[in-house]
Amino acid sequence: MNFYTRKIRWKFLLFVSASIIGLGSLWYTNQLVKELSIEEQKKIEIWADAMQWMIESTNLDSNSPDYVKIYENNLKILSNNTTIPIIVLEPDGTINQPRNIDSLKISTKKGLEKTIKKMQESYEPIPINLFEGYTQMVYYGKSTLLKRLTYYPYVQLLVIMLFILVAYFAFSSSRKAEQNQVWLGLSKETAHQLGTPISSLMAWYEMLDTDKIQPDAYFELGKDIKRLEKIAERFSKIGSKPKLKYENIISIINNSRNYINSRTSSKVLINFTKPEEKIMVPVNAELFEWVIENLCKNAVDAMNGEGLLEITIKDNTQVLYIDVADNGKGIAKSKFKTIFKPGYTTKKRGWGLGLSLSKRIIEEYHDGRIFVHFSEIDKGTKIRIVLKKFAEF
Repeated sequence: MNFYTRKIRWKFLLFVSASIIGLGSLWYTNQLVKELSIEEQKKIEIWADAMQWMIESTNLDSNSPDYVKIYENNLKILSNNTTIPIIVLEPDGTINQPRNIDSLKISTKKGLEKTIKKMQESYEPIPINLFEGYTQMVYYGKSTLLKRLTYYPYVQLLVIMLFILVAYFAFSSSRKAEQNQVWLGLSKETAHQLGTPISSLMAWYEMLDTDKIQPDAYFELGKDIKRLEKIAERFSKIGSKPKLKYENIISIINNSRNYINSRTSSKVLINFTKPEEKIMVPVNAELFEWVIENLCKNAVDAMNGEGLLEITIKDNTQVLYIDVADNGKGIAKSKFKTIFKPGYTTKKRGWGLGLSLSKRIIEEYHDGRIFVHFSEIDKGTKIRIVLKKFAEF
């Protein structure tokens, strides 16, 4: 399992854990809402009974000690309701004793009907039978506390999600800045570490007795030392913002093509389709060669060392299109962006930094774009680079 796969797995596990916690909180709160709703329903039923008794008590002996006690108890029940909205509706439609409700909402017939309809959606009304043919209806709704508790888990989840998003973007920005510092430090240190042995090799190379060494071996040794110098120079440039200057892009790509061609199987055919005239664009030649080499190496690997690799330049008015296409194993559509992430690789060996480095060079240093233009499994892949033809230095 490579670094990128592990990172995706950890993100997925964190997301699942956060979802379980959020859904668990939502379920628990909904259970509390249901229990509180049942309790409020019971309270209103008791309130309605107290209301009915108070109306019917006019026929009882008010001087009886039991009457006084029951009266005070029922009065206490009626007055203690300070949160649940109630409307008592007479048979003729008039309102009697509205409680805990905005009077403006029920001041009109339309407002009253709307309020009663909303209450009925929460609870069934309770009838108070006073005498035959005369029944009052007690309509009631959710208390302020219950409403708050109903919406609370959703507000809580929203706040948590916003916090996670802000924290994630802050962490990503911090991590990206840290990664940039690592890039800079590693690149400079690599260039520095390569510098000493390369200088030593150059000195030994110049001291070699050409009469005692085969000319071809001497020539190839010189080429490899120059190659090491170029690699060290590339790392030194990636360590800081490189300078761009107008270069013939055809010549740069041709150099990379020749290098890959000399180190690749003869079973790989590399075609380079280009305009006849030279094309001058603002680039850093050493770094751009590195990008083309990375793309070509990946294409050769995708073809398992056998197939057709095509490099094509398309000149447009403001931009230049450079396509590197192969007829290899292809890339799944879901991986089009993933392949440019640091640490992503399908190889058993390697760090998965080639395409990530190429993306950094093209998009951050050259203000261009690099992306998968086309790919299909077992048919091949085309990577496209878009470069601006003009730039302000």
